[in-house]
Amino acid sequence: MMPFFFDPFMLLLIPPLILALYARSKVQRTFREYSRRPSASGTTGAEAARRILHHNGLDDVRIEQVEGTLTDHYDPRHRVLRLSQGVYGSNSLAAVGVAAHEASHAVQDARGYLPLRLRKGIYPIAAFGNNLGPVLFMIGVVMMFFTGGGGALAKTVAEAGIILFAGGAFFTIVTLPVEFNASKRALAMLTEQGVVTSREQEDARRVLNAAALTYVAAAFMAIMMLLRFILLFSAISRD
Repeated sequence: MMPFFFDPFMLLLIPPLILALYARSKVQRTFREYSRRPSASGTTGAEAARRILHHNGLDDVRIEQVEGTLTDHYDPRHRVLRLSQGVYGSNSLAAVGVAAHEASHAVQDARGYLPLRLRKGIYPIAAFGNNLGPVLFMIGVVMMFFTGGGGALAKTVAEAGIILFAGGAFFTIVTLPVEFNASKRALAMLTEQGVVTSREQEDARRVLNAAALTYVAAAFMAIMMLLRFILLFSAISRD
C-alpha cells in the first residue's frame, strides 16, 4: 500500500500549473502593452460596450464601473455590465477589447446562446462541486488509508467527491465555447461599429486571445485534477 499521504499523481498538475502561470503573465503583459495604445476612434471601453449593446437592442443593460484590475464581467441575473477602472474610461485597444468581450456575453444571453444557457444552468452545481468535491474526496481517501483501501463508506465518500468535482470540471469545459464565441463576436462588432480600424483588428485580437488562454488553463487544470483524483482512488482501492 502507498505510504500515507504519498501522492505521485500530484505530478500531473505541473503542466497545467505552468500553463496557468504563463497565461496569467501573458494576459497581464498583453493588457499592459495595449493599455498604452489608444484606439484611432478614441472610443472608451464604456462607449464601445454601449455601442454594441445599443446595436443589439440591449439598451436596458446597465454599464457600471467597478474597482480592481481586470474585474470586468457581465451579470446576467441583474443585466449589468461591470467594467473595471482601467477599462471603463480608457480609450486604449486593451480597454475596448475587454469591454466588447463582456458586452458580447450580454448579446449571447439575449440570443439564448446554448453553451451560455448550459453554463448558467450548471453553475450552482459546479460551484458546490468545486468547493465540496475535493474535501469529500480527501476525507474518503484518508478513511481508505486507515481501512487498508477497503470500507464501503470510505469508498462512497471518495467517489462522491470525484463526482461532485467532475461537475465543476465540466463547467470549465463548457466555459470554453462561451468565451471563444464572445471574443469572436467582440472582434466582429468592434470593426462593424468603427471602434477599431482594420489595421487595429490584429492588436485587438491579441488582447482577446490572451484573455481566452486563461480559460484554457483553468479547464486543463480541472481536467488534470479530476484525472489525479481518479488515479489516486484506483491506486488506493487496489491496495
